[in-house]
Amino acid sequence: MLDLRNVAQNFDEVMRRLNRRGAVELGEFKRLFGERRELNVRIEAVRAEAADVGALLSPGKQPVSKTVRGKSYTQPLADDARNELRALSKELKEKVKDDEGKLKEIEEQLSQILLTVPNLPHDSVPDGKGSEDNAVVRTMGQAPTFDFAPKPHWEIGEGLGILDFERASKISGARFVVYKGLGAKLERAIIHFMLETHTGRGYTEILPPFLVNRASMTGTGQLPKFEEDSFKTTGDPELFLVPTAEVPVTNLHRDEILDADQLPIKYCAYTPCFRREAGSYGKDTRGLIRQHQFQKVELVKFTRPEKSYEEHEALTADAEEVLKRLGLHYRVMSLCAGDLGFGAAQCYDLEVWLPGQSAFREISSCSNFEDFQARRANIRFRPSPKDKPQLAHTLNGSGLAVGRTLVAILENYQQKDGSVVVPEPLRAFMGTDIIRKA
Repeated sequence: MLDLRNVAQNFDEVMRRLNRRGAVELGEFKRLFGERRELNVRIEAVRAEAADVGALLSPGKQPVSKTVRGKSYTQPLADDARNELRALSKELKEKVKDDEGKLKEIEEQLSQILLTVPNLPHDSVPDGKGSEDNAVVRTMGQAPTFDFAPKPHWEIGEGLGILDFERASKISGARFVVYKGLGAKLERAIIHFMLETHTGRGYTEILPPFLVNRASMTGTGQLPKFEEDSFKTTGDPELFLVPTAEVPVTNLHRDEILDADQLPIKYCAYTPCFRREAGSYGKDTRGLIRQHQFQKVELVKFTRPEKSYEEHEALTADAEEVLKRLGLHYRVMSLCAGDLGFGAAQCYDLEVWLPGQSAFREISSCSNFEDFQARRANIRFRPSPKDKPQLAHTLNGSGLAVGRTLVAILENYQQKDGSVVVPEPLRAFMGTDIIRKA
């Protein structure tokens, strides 16, 4: 969430930065903030007048003389003057109460508007309207070569009997899968490998709830804007299935003041993730790329503002480490302003090469939110014992999307006979070095 005062005081500059993302309309915000300013001026004037009346009605050691609404009053007051001032005092108190109510309504409207406004792109973010304008930062590893036409993962998985889309559709509908045998074991091995990799690099493992409340979804920016893309329960309490571990893990410290000496705080977490994919009708209808339920290992950081971009580079490198150890060809993309996620000030996408589809596909997004989430979730730290609390910066990234990692393994390590070689780091978890049809 953007800072209300900063938006109002630097409106033209905020609009310039927001419009790098695409057209953003804040005319209603500007109008309401003008009303808010007028109300505050009026309230202060009425309070000042009420203070003069109060001073006349409450004699002190020294007599008081005041001019109220063009009429002079001096203590000691005559009965008629005292009655006039008492009536005026009541009128002024009611006026302040009424205006404060109006002010509260306006501030609530301003907050609701800001909850739907995306973050400001960092100056380093390239200009552009969509994914075609994203910039390649670096490309790592080599794409495998084959003496046969490589297959897409859904053909490999079904051929090996480790992925069953047909029965998943019978059970649940489209965009679900059943993992079987070594397919289920491979998914579990990837999760184990990722968690071991990240805890070995200083992250604390978290196993959070997979259902969260509305405050948690709002705190990380999923609500109110993306409610249609969420799965939620009915009745009381209202709970949401997590779209990513970012939500419960970031909200671990909602409404807290963090110990500055502990920053950066680094968490990794495995969760299943649930998304309606409401805006993706007709996209990636085959395979594992766009499922309603999938697994991820997520990385989350809380850091000082002056360190957040340094920590963003480090978090991205931590996600890359998984790809490097698995021997996968990938590239790092700097997302342009028009392709940034709602809450991100800067984002790197890791895209892995999928030979069965002859394309790079996203496998991780690593984002720096600056104080955007922290303001929504009230996550602060105190730089020193004498300082006032400040908003922390939050970061997160997939480390990695598990299903997409399984896709990359199937497609990059496929063999001519339909088998799949297990990458060396996973063999201890799998108990085999090759996946063959049972």
